[in-house]
Amino acid sequence: MNATITANSWITYPKPNPEAKLRLFCFHYAGGGALSYRAFPGNLPSDVEVCPIELPGRGFRLLETPFTEIEPVIETLALTILSSLNKPFAFFGHSMGALVSFELARLLRKQYNQSPLHLFVSGHRAPQIPDRDPPIHALPETEFLRQLCRYNGTPKAVLENAELMELLLPTLRADFAVVETYAYTPEAPLDCPIAAFGGLEDWKVGIEDLEAWQKQTNSAFSLEMFPGDHFYLHSAQTLLLQRLSQLLSAVE
Repeated sequence: MNATITANSWITYPKPNPEAKLRLFCFHYAGGGALSYRAFPGNLPSDVEVCPIELPGRGFRLLETPFTEIEPVIETLALTILSSLNKPFAFFGHSMGALVSFELARLLRKQYNQSPLHLFVSGHRAPQIPDRDPPIHALPETEFLRQLCRYNGTPKAVLENAELMELLLPTLRADFAVVETYAYTPEAPLDCPIAAFGGLEDWKVGIEDLEAWQKQTNSAFSLEMFPGDHFYLHSAQTLLLQRLSQLLSAVE
């Protein structure tokens, strides 16, 4: 493990709040970054400090090599996040971020006896359910971009900008590889509550995929569906943040 890696390069604090009672670590989707959660800090309870994670290969870490497998992501994250777990915390992850936050919660339990007070998973099937679709991360560029369009998460102007896509493609491929090479290993369910969220028109993740997250907790489980597709968390952001605020207030 690279000893020079610090929490500062992984965890962002868009609205630092030393008096916060709870830290909410947010894990972005494939191709996303810490800025994917820029609306969260101003729209959640004032005693919650929002801490979006920035993985290598995007944002201010654009020139760093992105990960292509989930294990090194989780192992490095556990080391970097540990010093920030000195007050109660919760995890929110969308799509790839849901998988990352879940596996990080399991690793923290196993190696450090730490647990989030609540796990919020969004836009990703339960980890024990295999992907029904063939992998896309190694497809030729034209076909990869065609498949990417189905998710409706990349603006058309970006997709049509050849120079910009040349910059973004390696990270997008790497992120999809993280998800598509993931292999679930059975372990005991988590002891923290899990809340699952999804988009009613999401072609990739159905309600049954989200309901199956219930098997991953010994505690309370809730499921909420919002209008929108895979990226409902942007199009139905107000509704999501209202519900998340309610759940976070109950956590405290």
